[in-house]
Amino acid sequence: MINIKTVKNDEEVVAIMKVAETQIESLGFTEHSTRHSSIVSKWAGDILRKTGDSEREINLAEIAGYLHDIGNSVSRFDHAQSGAILAYKILTRMGMDYLSASEIMMAIGNHDEENGVPVSKISSALIIADKADVHKSRVRKNSVRIGPDSIHDRVNLAAESSFVSVDNDEKRIAIEIKINTEMCEVMDYFEIYHKRMQLCRRAANYLGYKFGLIINGNVLV
Repeated sequence: MINIKTVKNDEEVVAIMKVAETQIESLGFTEHSTRHSSIVSKWAGDILRKTGDSEREINLAEIAGYLHDIGNSVSRFDHAQSGAILAYKILTRMGMDYLSASEIMMAIGNHDEENGVPVSKISSALIIADKADVHKSRVRKNSVRIGPDSIHDRVNLAAESSFVSVDNDEKRIAIEIKINTEMCEVMDYFEIYHKRMQLCRRAANYLGYKFGLIINGNVLV
């Protein structure tokens, strides 16, 4: 069976992931390397594990999480769609069955907030896991966007930790973030992540859960 370990060690995947991060770095965007991909992979799998889904879906969510940004090797624009097709070709070349590869393709193609829609459990877990990774380590020291007008980098720089929690009693999936409010206000987070949180809410609803946002221990959503 093709699993996350098999995918991570594939020579083609390693090469494409390296090129994708090189392009993102040259554009000055936040880090999208194997660090981000590995975190999203783990969180996507954990979400479905905690919601009681099948080992098959957990495995596919982990793989989708790891490969979700490989389209950045082509271009930052429409990277979800180009990445989806790349992932399908890679996974079928590796021997994955067409149905499983197609489900991963669909999830990756729908992970971006600009035009993504939670259309499956795998895509829903991927969406939440991807949007939850907000952290100061993702901002590049030489980023051309750092400054008083760069709210995106300022919010990431202020984020000291983030993770996803699943409360089966309350039927709530929440993104929990610790923010240094001396660096940015909580409202700054809402200003740039409003669209992402809307997508996360729809993703949680697809899984049969409410969505929550907890910042510095305060329940905001």
